[in-house]
Amino acid sequence: MSNDCPKTGGAYIITVIIDVLTPFGRGGTVQPGTYLYVGSAYGPGGLAARLSRHARKHKRRHWHIDALTEGRGVNAIRIYPGSDECVLARELAERCRAVKGFGSSDCDCPSHLFRSDDPEGDMPPGGSDVEPSSIKAGLTVSAL
Repeated sequence: MSNDCPKTGGAYIITVIIDVLTPFGRGGTVQPGTYLYVGSAYGPGGLAARLSRHARKHKRRHWHIDALTEGRGVNAIRIYPGSDECVLARELAERCRAVKGFGSSDCDCPSHLFRSDDPEGDMPPGGSDVEPSSIKAGLTVSAL
């Protein structure tokens, strides 16, 4: 596990454990369980900036995933620098149960959120694990 999170672009998968029925969007709900969310970060600050936002427990809701991470943060992070989130979402769709319409309003994927009984085993190959506490603390390679 690494404390390194690049400021370059790429895709990521965060693991979130939900303990209560959680609403999202316009009428959607997420049942309690363990979920893998796929996203990408190609804007300013890249992966480091986006994951820092997701790891914060208090934030203004902007994306569907904010409904799940608000008050909880994230449990695990795997980054895939330079990768495409939709490719990872298709791989997860073969292994996990998709939450229809979650986080995929800007693409043709049925979902970017997947319920998983085996989060580590369901992860697509490649990528690097990043310690969530290092993201929360804002510690990246450039900050050390």
